[in-house]
Amino acid sequence: QVQLVESGGGLVRAGGSLRLSCAASGSIGSINEMGWYRQAPGKQRESVAVITSGGRTDYADSVKGRFTISRDNAENTVYLQMNSLKPEDTAVYYCNARRVVVGTIYLEVWGQGTLVTVSS
Repeated sequence: QVQLVESGGGLVRAGGSLRLSCAASGSIGSINEMGWYRQAPGKQRESVAVITSGGRTDYADSVKGRFTISRDNAENTVYLQMNSLKPEDTAVYYCNARRVVVGTIYLEVWGQGTLVTVSS
């Protein structure tokens, strides 16, 4: 079992910054990809940023140049640094951990979500 605990959400004005954290525990040896997803009211959940165990990163076009995903392997923690926040970034942000092999997901765990609200 893998457990994820998120922190760092809150209210910020447009143009401001926030850093989200996701601490993983349990059987994390099987995990080879972690990421952040978000879901705004009335919208589907979407991928924001992903980082693999090899350090490869991928970002949604809407956040490129503003958000940075990183990981601390010693602490089993993934971070999402969000700069130049916009009102449209308002959403519940979810941490995700998965084991992916040749495009097939064999294990997937979600955090409880943390709310990010960006005021104009």
